[in-house]
Amino acid sequence: MNKYGTLINPTTLQFVRLLPGTTEQVWEFIIDSEKRGLWFAGGPADIRPGGKMKLVFNNSQFAPPDPTPEKYKEFGDGFISEATIRKCEPPTLLEIAWDGIVRFELEQMGDQVQLTLTHEMEKDDREMKTGALAGWHTHLGILTDRLQGQSPQPFWPVHMGLEEEYSDRLD
Repeated sequence: MNKYGTLINPTTLQFVRLLPGTTEQVWEFIIDSEKRGLWFAGGPADIRPGGKMKLVFNNSQFAPPDPTPEKYKEFGDGFISEATIRKCEPPTLLEIAWDGIVRFELEQMGDQVQLTLTHEMEKDDREMKTGALAGWHTHLGILTDRLQGQSPQPFWPVHMGLEEEYSDRLD
């Protein structure tokens, strides 16, 4: 399994991760505000199709606090965004409209869960793809750490290093 996200077409990126636990346990980390806030962005969610999901980002607070890089100051701690639920089939599928379409698919595989995250972006923009690849990679690493009971690495240093790697990979 590739640790990096891949571009499956010019505007769609995808990550596949094997996570410990059951689909129900991983599902809770996707839909429950408090658990989602431990790895991605907290905020209430009405998970019915057409419902809204508030996304409150506090990336510098996942591990020992680290400052938000200047490049991302406008998206720093407390940044709020909103998604709309498109599809919800507990505990295996959540699709949201957020910066395009983001799809979380879960499949039980023995004592692990395969998470396939697909993000169809609204446009073909190299900088946006690089940032999204690095962002999802970093967030999924934190999710993996949380599910394994480990403390995650600080978000921004990991993200910025991955952004450089993905930039090179897109060349």
